[in-house]
Amino acid sequence: MKILVKNGKVINPADKFEQEADLLIEDGIIKKIGSKINDDDVEKVINAKGCLVMPGFIDLDTHLTDPGPEENGTVISEMKAGARGGYTTIVAMPDTNPVIDNADAVKYVVNKAKSEECINVLQAGALTKGSKGEELTDIKVLYEAGVPALSDAGKTVNDTYVFFNGLKMARDLNLPVFAHCEDAYLEHGGVINDDENAKRLDMPVYSNEVEDVVMARDLILAYKSGARVHISRCSTHGAVKMVGLAKKLGVNVTAEVTPHHFTLSSDDIKEFISVPENGIMIPHDNDADTNYKVKPPLRTLSDIETIKEGLKEDVIDVIATDHTPHTFESKNTSMRYAPFGIVGLETAAAITYTELVLNDVITPMQMAEKMSYNPAKILGIDKGDISEGKVADIVIFDIKEHYKIDKSTFVSMGKNTPFDGKEVIGKVKATICGGNVVYEA
Repeated sequence: MKILVKNGKVINPADKFEQEADLLIEDGIIKKIGSKINDDDVEKVINAKGCLVMPGFIDLDTHLTDPGPEENGTVISEMKAGARGGYTTIVAMPDTNPVIDNADAVKYVVNKAKSEECINVLQAGALTKGSKGEELTDIKVLYEAGVPALSDAGKTVNDTYVFFNGLKMARDLNLPVFAHCEDAYLEHGGVINDDENAKRLDMPVYSNEVEDVVMARDLILAYKSGARVHISRCSTHGAVKMVGLAKKLGVNVTAEVTPHHFTLSSDDIKEFISVPENGIMIPHDNDADTNYKVKPPLRTLSDIETIKEGLKEDVIDVIATDHTPHTFESKNTSMRYAPFGIVGLETAAAITYTELVLNDVITPMQMAEKMSYNPAKILGIDKGDISEGKVADIVIFDIKEHYKIDKSTFVSMGKNTPFDGKEVIGKVKATICGGNVVYEA
């Protein structure tokens, strides 16, 4: 099939190409980039005037929750959510039920994803069996099954000896380890950042030290082992500064942040309102809206400023979603008991463009780098590049579209977002994966 994308501003981080041009796709490959490409015998023309034409986004932190309870989401439903958000590749975290700690579990997800012509799903493997942090998985078997990375997804391997040996084994196979930095002993049941809001709401606190202490350990071990370590979900001032220092010291480390952590602080957490089946809203004193409950928690404005500096200065390499769908019923309870997590695949691009690009924190080129090119480099895959001859994984992003985020329109089975009703600028007009239009607004 021939597709012609006309009149867009093509942004390609691989060669720093940034100019208005047409882009011709033929048989799934980018055939030509240039001005006024002839549209004779083209089967589909997409007018991208007023749009950025970028490499399809790649998310390094998606929680599909499949295998597991299908009311949260399935591989298929969340793939479609990714396509709507401009993603052409997502890395599924292994924190499913059961945990993805063996080759058969990896194949289950990969084969299920291939059953639907949509976007690419890469399944990460667990670093330890059952993600219990006690015994390493058979890392070589997982590698041979095609995992692009290892992670205990949302958990820290508290046993330093086990983690260090895992890093060395991953190094020998050139597999990155995605580290979720969280000291379970310091966390101690915390649900909200340790500040005045926690005191006001009388909530168990989750301090910056929960993240910072483990990050310091992981960076030291990364340096000693020579392994490739990717720090997931940085949220604190200290985390950003430590990553910057580690890079200067030659540690093979990359890091990501989420849109909710560079946009929202604990000051934004709204009052909790329970909505029972009869539709009558019941306010609860001294509680909070659980759509703001994420791990790590929303931090302070000071932390946000440091995160933005890290993004601007390229200390932070990646913008990832930490997309975690939950049912309405599971979130419709107290902040103390609701599960952590929000959905993000369908809102990340708009939030990033509105909060960062329009406020001159990062450029459109940096947006493409952090949402596509850099993730591809970390994974070691030939994506994030829309040069001639490359596979046509492309997002067409309309930078003139003004609207309010409406969770009722989400394709994801999860509607748990703190961004419902937020005014944003920038909307995915079309997503092309492997030369196929998998989403079009």
